[in-house]
Amino acid sequence: MPCFIEKTPNGINPMRSTDPLDYQNLPQRIGAMPKSFSDGFVIALHHHERDQLLYAIRGTMRLRTEQEAWIVPPAGAIYIPAGTAHSVSMHGDVDMRTLYIDTENTDTQPKTLRTIAVSNLLRELILALSEEPVIYAPASRAGTIAKMIEMEIGRARELSLHFPLPHDPRLQILCAELLANPSDRRTLDEWSQITGASPRTLARLFEYDLGMGFNQWRQRIRFHSALETLSRGEPISRVAHQHGYRSASAFSAAFSKVMGAPPSQMPVK
Repeated sequence: MPCFIEKTPNGINPMRSTDPLDYQNLPQRIGAMPKSFSDGFVIALHHHERDQLLYAIRGTMRLRTEQEAWIVPPAGAIYIPAGTAHSVSMHGDVDMRTLYIDTENTDTQPKTLRTIAVSNLLRELILALSEEPVIYAPASRAGTIAKMIEMEIGRARELSLHFPLPHDPRLQILCAELLANPSDRRTLDEWSQITGASPRTLARLFEYDLGMGFNQWRQRIRFHSALETLSRGEPISRVAHQHGYRSASAFSAAFSKVMGAPPSQMPVK
């Protein structure tokens, strides 16, 4: 049986379940679960019966499925359809707010795995629902907040914060090295000596297996890693150098083109 202790008469919520299983069969359409994690904590591969909106008011999260990896900065949230196996790693201390959504009884969009921009309104609605009783009536204040959350998720702008992961074992070697060190400047000619595949073969594998060229994939993971570093308040010049750029201006221009905003506008935790 789910264990929920609601607000006491003085308005304090002494305990609220942080077990996701308690939120899968709630009578209402959306349940909100707050939970905090320390830097480096990893939630192992798992899935949920309900759709999930994963949002952190502090810290950055990286989510991985078998096919892709996603970065979730404080200004974004990731929508995860029910049954999607995923793991989550924390970068910095993370204050998470998770919504578990019964999509059979909602109009919530999207229904595919994607990262969305969290507007100021959506942020405040998520925080407000997290302070409401876990179980609530549709006509209650919480029910009204939940309905507004559905509307905001449906109109949220999608963010390009994911990158595909390889299936080919030769690419897995190369990509694992780049994920560990995004500033690595080695060319396909140099990687061919490590993977055992010719530069031309590696180039074809990137297009076939990952749907993009080597330079594009490397740039994307650099920007994902840079988001994590920027969120910790590191100077842009240092972030640029750490991610393979010789100047802050070149990094800022490339980052803005891909991410839609300059690094100076990225939120700091």
